[in-house]
Amino acid sequence: MAKSPRSKKNIASNRPATQAAKRAPAKAPVKTSSGRPAGLFTWLAIGLVVVVVATLVLVKVMSSSPTAAGKGTFSPVDSTTLAQITGVPMSVFNTVGVTSQVVQVTAPLAVKGQPPLTAQSSAGTTLPEVFYLGAEYCPYCAAQRWSTIIALSRFGQWSGLGNMASYAHDTYPNTPSFTFVKSTYKSKYIAFKGVEEYANYLNAAGTNYQLLQKPTKAQTALVTKYDSSKYFKGLQGSPIPFMSLDNKFLVSGASFSPDALTNLTRANIATGLSDPTSPVTDAIIASANLQTAAICSFTKNLPSNVCTSSGVMAAKTAMKIK
Repeated sequence: MAKSPRSKKNIASNRPATQAAKRAPAKAPVKTSSGRPAGLFTWLAIGLVVVVVATLVLVKVMSSSPTAAGKGTFSPVDSTTLAQITGVPMSVFNTVGVTSQVVQVTAPLAVKGQPPLTAQSSAGTTLPEVFYLGAEYCPYCAAQRWSTIIALSRFGQWSGLGNMASYAHDTYPNTPSFTFVKSTYKSKYIAFKGVEEYANYLNAAGTNYQLLQKPTKAQTALVTKYDSSKYFKGLQGSPIPFMSLDNKFLVSGASFSPDALTNLTRANIATGLSDPTSPVTDAIIASANLQTAAICSFTKNLPSNVCTSSGVMAAKTAMKIK
């Protein structure tokens, strides 16, 4: 199972360790051989060099950084892409089933005897909850969001999704995806709670990723309990993404490797979702079918056209869901 670590060993408070070097300390003013500050001509020359270097750095950032629009700038998903990821044809789900041509797809882990996870809908109704904990820098979270957004779109409607790519200097750099940080999800069957704990850029000190959303105490307790070796054998630390689907099914790490999305743009992936012969579509849709089957187990198999479709039935058989 592909994972992204949230190691306590590296940085306190269970924060993810960055792979970027700390910022270099500021240099002292340039001096002449006499020890006095350099003359005007020297400063002008230095200033020219600084401007040139700054321009080159800016060009580099704007061309390759996942935060090219500016750190913290929110970029909403356009209507075409939103329609593509939330309107995958039923024929694609049914053709793909649970088979991927390119990568291993891991099903959510079934757990028994746990108290249900619930939340209040906007209408005040208590519904089964799907909880997600991830981070924008994380390439494994980037992969998982594709299939999770698609799976949940079969039970409700998304709004406020944003464009996002994983950290440019992590493994699987700039993996194209989305962010839940400003999203809203409405459904009469389930509630969704998403936490993007960290951004895909470093904080001002350069010591860690910028904090975005802090999990509640209840959410932290949920992660501590379930994202552990007690449920996932051999697990080290608390990998992200983590998901609890009504505490009946758990996800720790991505359902498929981000490698499947390498060298593809967000538009490439979204457009390909209508093609069941696409290897990338296979991985995403197979994962979505497996998550859909898990969700159907606590929605009383509603909506029926989704929960009784052949793609979901294949997932139920693979997961031994009755």
